[in-house]
Amino acid sequence: MKRHFANAIGLLIVALTVAGCAQYQPSQGWVTLIDGNTGMDNWNLTGGGNWRAADGAIQADSSTTKGASVLVSKKSFKDFELYTEFWAADDTNSGVYIRAMNPTNVSTSTGAYEVQIWDKNPNPAYSTGSLVNVAAVNPIYKAGGRWNTYEIYAKGAGITVKLNGVVTVSAQDSKSPEGRIGLQYNGGPIKFRKLLVREL
Repeated sequence: MKRHFANAIGLLIVALTVAGCAQYQPSQGWVTLIDGNTGMDNWNLTGGGNWRAADGAIQADSSTTKGASVLVSKKSFKDFELYTEFWAADDTNSGVYIRAMNPTNVSTSTGAYEVQIWDKNPNPAYSTGSLVNVAAVNPIYKAGGRWNTYEIYAKGAGITVKLNGVVTVSAQDSKSPEGRIGLQYNGGPIKFRKLLVREL
């Protein structure tokens, strides 16, 4: 009896794991913008970052110009869920922008929201897991040196961020109701091996 119960629990765990992974499949309404080395054609480049497809990810680790370089989605999004897998070094300064209204000048000062990837931000309140200048993180989270996941939910004025399955911030802010997605390089290596979006 115990053996049958253990087998049933094991099968349930496998089923739930498969179901959890399946939620990010394009067949379930998800649109893939990055999948390993593919997806560069879904983005426009601003700045001088050396964004490229290599080693199973879209990545950048240097720039020919000062300031941030951003990959900007060709499509605009309003209400959506976003899932991405990223790798950053301990000193990387990066982020995922959402609802960027000005695709040629993507920053928080032009109305975009930035989900921060920066473990060593001099202002720890807006380090990794925060929504820059909107929602501070507490406690402090670290992402450097390993693969991580972000899940971002944006509907109306509500924005919620999960890092590796843990809610880091949840905020209400209506300054930017719609816009592009942006991937920032602003120093230190950054890699994105998966990015999917589902409109709500």
